[in-house]
Amino acid sequence: MEVRTDVPATGSWQHCSDLLDDTARFDVWRKLLGEWLRANFGEAPERTTAGFVMSWYLHVPAFTGALLLHHERRVPMLRPGELAFRLCADRPHPEGIAILGREFYCLPGDPAAGLPEATVVADEKALAAVLRARYTAHATRFVQAYAPLSRLGRRMLWAAATDALDSTLWWAGLFAGDEEAGVTDAALVLGEHYPPLTTSTRLRRTDDGWARRRESCCFSYLLPDQPLCDGCPRTCRR
Repeated sequence: MEVRTDVPATGSWQHCSDLLDDTARFDVWRKLLGEWLRANFGEAPERTTAGFVMSWYLHVPAFTGALLLHHERRVPMLRPGELAFRLCADRPHPEGIAILGREFYCLPGDPAAGLPEATVVADEKALAAVLRARYTAHATRFVQAYAPLSRLGRRMLWAAATDALDSTLWWAGLFAGDEEAGVTDAALVLGEHYPPLTTSTRLRRTDDGWARRRESCCFSYLLPDQPLCDGCPRTCRR
């Protein structure tokens, strides 16, 4: 995943706010995905295109917040107008994220704490609360925009929002070579149930290492000859 702080003049970059303000753009995205699915699987069920786009979109603000929390102990504003992403050319999923806003929250010891765009919070617990709030505000806009288009239901959409945040906090540590730190961040941010997010962190240690039970379904099992995903809520109960 490419992460940058600008949007090039060329390329298929689009702001999150463009999709939320003009929801027909989600239909275009789903059409691209449907073409890709039919080329690779022979079918493109409506619920599958809806589920994939749901998860892919939510990973943009979630992964942005998780990365900056893990690497910098900062939280960006995550406003839809300050986030953009680029779709991969051969598979229509986000492969690049642009963080365009300059404002951020940080800890007192941050070397940039004195900058005008910095808002200093007391400690890591407060920083985690800011991340939940900023991400939830963005996810709320998404749920309002996408629910009428997808017919997945608001419970499913908020479950997907919870999956995205919990998973990306874990992955931020895993991709950086410190999985335990990612698990710790997930427990810091989602140590309890904070509605409208649907659960606390679902990470658990197994004999094979850390695993996570999803709250939402991507509906990939509706594709020909595709099994249920590991951790699918259709097979893994509380």
